[in-house]
Amino acid sequence: MFESLQERLGSILNGLTGRGALSEADVSAALREVRRALLEADVALEVVRSFVEKVREKAVGAAVVKSIKPGQMVVKIVHDELVAMLGDEGKAIDLNAPAPVVVMMVGLQGSGKTTTTGKIAKRLTDRQGKKVLMASLDTRRPAAQEQLRQIGEQVKVATLPIVAGQSPVDIAKRAVQAGRLGGHDVVILDTAGRTHIDEPLMVEMADIRKVSSPHEILLVADALTGQDAVNLARNFDERVGITGLVLTRMDGDGRGGAALSMRAVTGKPVKLIGVGEKMDALEEFHPKRIANRILGMGDIVSLVEKASETIDAEKAAAMAKKMQSGKFDLNDLADQLRQMQSMGGMGGIMGMMPGMGKMKDQMASAGFDDKMFKQQLAIIGSMTKAERGNPDLLKHSRKKRIAAGSGTDAAAINKLLKMHRQMADMMKAMGGKGKGGGMMRGLMGGMAQKMGLGGMMPGMGGMPDLSKIDPRQLEELRKQAEAAGMGGGGLPKGLGGLPGGGLPGLPGGPRLPGMGGGLPGLPKKK
Repeated sequence: MFESLQERLGSILNGLTGRGALSEADVSAALREVRRALLEADVALEVVRSFVEKVREKAVGAAVVKSIKPGQMVVKIVHDELVAMLGDEGKAIDLNAPAPVVVMMVGLQGSGKTTTTGKIAKRLTDRQGKKVLMASLDTRRPAAQEQLRQIGEQVKVATLPIVAGQSPVDIAKRAVQAGRLGGHDVVILDTAGRTHIDEPLMVEMADIRKVSSPHEILLVADALTGQDAVNLARNFDERVGITGLVLTRMDGDGRGGAALSMRAVTGKPVKLIGVGEKMDALEEFHPKRIANRILGMGDIVSLVEKASETIDAEKAAAMAKKMQSGKFDLNDLADQLRQMQSMGGMGGIMGMMPGMGKMKDQMASAGFDDKMFKQQLAIIGSMTKAERGNPDLLKHSRKKRIAAGSGTDAAAINKLLKMHRQMADMMKAMGGKGKGGGMMRGLMGGMAQKMGLGGMMPGMGGMPDLSKIDPRQLEELRKQAEAAGMGGGGLPKGLGGLPGGGLPGLPGGPRLPGMGGGLPGLPKKK
């Protein structure tokens, strides 16, 4: 998400940070480009005007223009205003009310309400141990109620039994009563949508709200609808009164203007974002982290959170023990590739590392992307058990068979084997040190060698040991990361560090241009 905006703003702001002095004319020219970039990203005009004026007021003063590093000061001001626009602090769904807490989902038809209802129910059940009841109030769309029932079976969450002929208001009453009698902590009401906002829809929403007294009313909006999503949010808030926003399809939107606009227009927080089709592809919306991503500053806290959710600590420990004896076969490589896929692929991981966003393009042009992962997994999957355990068996005739089975050729197989050898050497040199973090370092380091970037990413030596990060430590990590400004001193001690804002563990690695080793305008950690 925000790829095009990140690229445009990064180019504009890098032009400022590369200068030793700035005039007011320089700042004004840059702000004109910022305005154009925001409008092209589908940010609402009124929001763009307000944003640019707030930045201008703070950026053209003598304190900035005559400061030692004026470019960095301007970037910091842009960053702070982005955070303010997005809502300062992330806000989770509020369940602080007597049970059952009623959550009402509203939005237009096709925005993803039903799927999002299932995702939220799964999230509350898995992460908070809540007993959730889902109820479909959509009596208009064919099979809408059956769809929610099937989602309930998939995520193992109870759904209200379907009773033919009942009105949405009657279903809402029955759902709240069933939630109370069944001892449920949360009742989620999946309301009907329309192809557009009309009076009957708003009347129905108001009636449902009256009989169910929801504690949260979440507007589900498709991020791809751009300006229409902003008008939608305003209308629903005026007529129904929403408490928060959930933006779907954020993974497919290179612009992201809806996310930047809707909170500013309604004053209501974006609570969750949908980042994929799977039922666990739902993330909390953290304004500071999003602002960091947009300005190319990375999002290492989210990366560690994602790693803690996806890395199997026991499996990582077993593999580390195996590597201590110098063993790393193609089964192990396949496990590492799948692990990286589950963390968002190479591009997703690089995008969350400070100063690494631009390298995604280099890697894609070199053929290192998610397609490569799939191809390599197909090659390994076409091998016999003996071949995966002992790559030395792979001679010409075997490679020919594997190529036919995986839809590739001998050259692709040779590239995979070469990368495996390089990784095995790195793993052996590390002696299994670092468990999950060490394996990930080896995988990314091996790919870097293939790209000719070995001098820039040798083994990813300072990458945090992800397998050792306890989810309970994440709040402390977040506080430390914010206190450190995510720059200069990098991550807190014990997490490998990101010295100089460059690549992990590499004090001389690439840095954010003109930023002196730290993030813009933020002092280095003493």
